[in-house]
Amino acid sequence: MKVSRAPKIPRDRRNDYSSESAQQRREFLQQQTGEPLEQTGQFSIDPQVLPGNIENFIGIVQMPVGIAGPLHINGEYAQGDFYVPLATTEGTLVASYSRGMRVLNECGGVTTTVVEQFMQRAPAFLFENARQARDFGQWVSDNFSKIAAVAESTSSIARLMHIEQWSVARSRYLRFNYTTGDAAGQNMVSKATLIASEWIKENSPIPCDYLLSGNMDTDKKHSHLNMIHSRGRRVIAEAVLKKDVVKRMLHTDTRMMARAAVMSNTGARIAGAAYNGPHSANGIASLFIATGQDEANVVESHAGHLSHELLDNDDLYMSVTLPSLIVATYGGGTGLPTQKECLNLMDCYGKGKANKLAEIVAATVLAGDISLASAVIAGHWVSSHDRLGRNRP
Repeated sequence: MKVSRAPKIPRDRRNDYSSESAQQRREFLQQQTGEPLEQTGQFSIDPQVLPGNIENFIGIVQMPVGIAGPLHINGEYAQGDFYVPLATTEGTLVASYSRGMRVLNECGGVTTTVVEQFMQRAPAFLFENARQARDFGQWVSDNFSKIAAVAESTSSIARLMHIEQWSVARSRYLRFNYTTGDAAGQNMVSKATLIASEWIKENSPIPCDYLLSGNMDTDKKHSHLNMIHSRGRRVIAEAVLKKDVVKRMLHTDTRMMARAAVMSNTGARIAGAAYNGPHSANGIASLFIATGQDEANVVESHAGHLSHELLDNDDLYMSVTLPSLIVATYGGGTGLPTQKECLNLMDCYGKGKANKLAEIVAATVLAGDISLASAVIAGHWVSSHDRLGRNRP
């Protein structure tokens, strides 16, 4: 077997988060690859703020940020007009979301509702046979309050709300469901569940072993389980599109939009898609990048339902339900300088703001879906990309 002889990436054990260390790595990479990384090496932030966010830092990838809006939201947490930062390299995206926002504003804005919030870790416990696994499950239910006390001792924020259980062969899968305040909470619940699982192993009358994740938490993976049992926040954005506004601003009509929605629902069902609307991931990914969210959570967060109902007066009710929207306004990448600025644009940085951000994300998704759906119906989808986007010669 051939062993790699490539030189190791340079690191400074005393202070690896410095401009000098980053420059040393860029020079090393230039020697190895020939690329000088001149643009990547130009940045305004202090590398000293990066511990806990990245390793082997070399510089900054500059992502264009546009502003969409204003968007009027009638939420429980997001109330008023919001300018929404979207980080993207896709031409027409910001313009399309802004158009959807203008339409929603003309129709009275978006009503948003946060239904619930959970974050999971799902250990799998192993036994000699299925009966032991079944009986262990009953013991867990009987001792829930003790397990919760142990888990919550690791954090001032995490609260264990319930444990779902499934038996498979001679294993018992436990899905711990926590609330995690304004943090996304994956690391928080991992620590809490580890301590709880160790306590369970030591105190269970039935001998067992466990894996901290048996993969039923479906961390950073889409699953139907998360469509039913929320991971992150279940948030709903809804609005009634007035038929005259749709005709004047979107150059189509509500009846055609309703018919197209039925066809899209059928197509999405046949394809097995995680979302039946036009493009929830676009708005979510752009907002995530701008505001320092964990970008891998887009795969869970974009799944959901676009619902519609043609009303008796030919106005069109539309709503977006995102059952597993994972957002944070505290911790992780949210405190980095430019990400913090983007959160501050919406007054969404810090504790007590995560539900507000979730409502803004859902409302933004609804705006984007309305705009793109009507562009497809009216025949403007390709022409708008010709004028503003990637189809330019």
